[in-house]
Amino acid sequence: MTADLTLVNLNMLYVRYVDVVDRELHLPLGPLYLTTALERAGFKVDFRDYQLCKSDDLFDTASIADFCDDPGPVIGLSCMANLLPFTILAARELKERFPDRTIVLGGVGPKAVEEKILRRFPWIDLIAHGEGEISAPLLLSALKSGRPLDDVPGIFFRKDGRVVCNPSPARIQDLDAIGRPAYHHVPIGTYDAYGMISSRGCPYPCTFCSVAPIWGRQPTYRSSQDIVDEMKELHDTVGVELFLFQDEFFVASKERTLDFCNTLGKSGLNVKWKAFGRVNLTDRESLEAMARTGCVEVRYGIESGSAAVLERTRKGFTPDQSIAVVSEATTIMPRVDAFFVWGFPFETLEDFHQSVFQMVSFRLMGARILPSLLCLLPQTDVYRDLGPNPALEFSADLMPEYMITGHEVNHIGRYSAPGEYGPIFSFIADQPDLFPGFYLVDPESNVRPKLDVLKEHGFYTKGRLDIAGKSRTDSCGAHSPRV
Repeated sequence: MTADLTLVNLNMLYVRYVDVVDRELHLPLGPLYLTTALERAGFKVDFRDYQLCKSDDLFDTASIADFCDDPGPVIGLSCMANLLPFTILAARELKERFPDRTIVLGGVGPKAVEEKILRRFPWIDLIAHGEGEISAPLLLSALKSGRPLDDVPGIFFRKDGRVVCNPSPARIQDLDAIGRPAYHHVPIGTYDAYGMISSRGCPYPCTFCSVAPIWGRQPTYRSSQDIVDEMKELHDTVGVELFLFQDEFFVASKERTLDFCNTLGKSGLNVKWKAFGRVNLTDRESLEAMARTGCVEVRYGIESGSAAVLERTRKGFTPDQSIAVVSEATTIMPRVDAFFVWGFPFETLEDFHQSVFQMVSFRLMGARILPSLLCLLPQTDVYRDLGPNPALEFSADLMPEYMITGHEVNHIGRYSAPGEYGPIFSFIADQPDLFPGFYLVDPESNVRPKLDVLKEHGFYTKGRLDIAGKSRTDSCGAHSPRV
């Protein structure tokens, strides 16, 4: 054991359907960026991507312990909110097997519930928050030398029987300076999808968004040249032909979009790419530039066809603007995705039907419609607006799409849990304040009737097949590497 840290990526795209498992291997960019920062600081990192585990049962906590055999003195676990319950239980297994290791939880999964986690689960020693490129080297240095953690930014830890939160480190303003992800730690040519980031953070105050609060609603950017240089490196070394820009603020302005397209066009790089757009920040000129330089899919967060819902969620545009932009985009782009959120506590049936009407209209225009049940993550304004004791209900057969854990079976719009995974759903059901993203507001009146309407209009059905001929739903796979 020579590594200073064993860093484990637990983020996975894994969906069980009745007739097929949908599994895509995506480059774990966040942990790989962190690895680069640690290695620059002189630490030896043992990076392990759990997506690559060969276990017959990935969701057996013993499989993670086996995968992490002979870890470094510090074990870092990175997860998103959907796998937070599984990660907490896996951490217990790791602590039992390796009791002398320090277990650090990171990633976006623990956001806004860090203190509760440390109070309830003694096997987790620390939780990281903020940009880890600055705080992680300082944390490892303190742990390695035995120094107190009081001056280490970006961590929650226990001291004298209480949980302490050290402030986040200052935001990194120059994203070019963080370097490339540590691609040398993974078999890079084996991944299905190659994500890219052009920015971190979004300034818009959408009340349901769980991403913008993580970055303090303050965006920072990479230069167009640095992005294109990395695309060229991946294209030349491992033959990447399709890039997925996963950051929500790729289209930060018309000027940035055109600058990127001009830089990519001048490079002569012949690749395809996908990106998120924003209704009030795109126009024909920018869309044409994107299409001309290889963009095969633009994704819009439309969210609702109701003016009242858009205003209450502080989305920043109107249904009329959505109609104008999507209708234009479908005449320019090979594919347009329109995301809708439904099931808001304040969404009346009239609001909902306005959304459905817009979904159907956009579908007739040729857009792909991606409806998603509202996810009440604890850092969102819409969750906090419910008050200190929200009336939430856990329904094992109904889950927001972004909270699918991989344990359940997706029956297209409803779910069932195999018996061996019952304990993890009991774990979730017992702690609504820790895992509210799995919970619903008034499922009998607010969710199930709306789901029935969506099915009547061809959403959440088995009518669409994937490239292998298996049944799929347009409610999932938004980040698919398929063209």
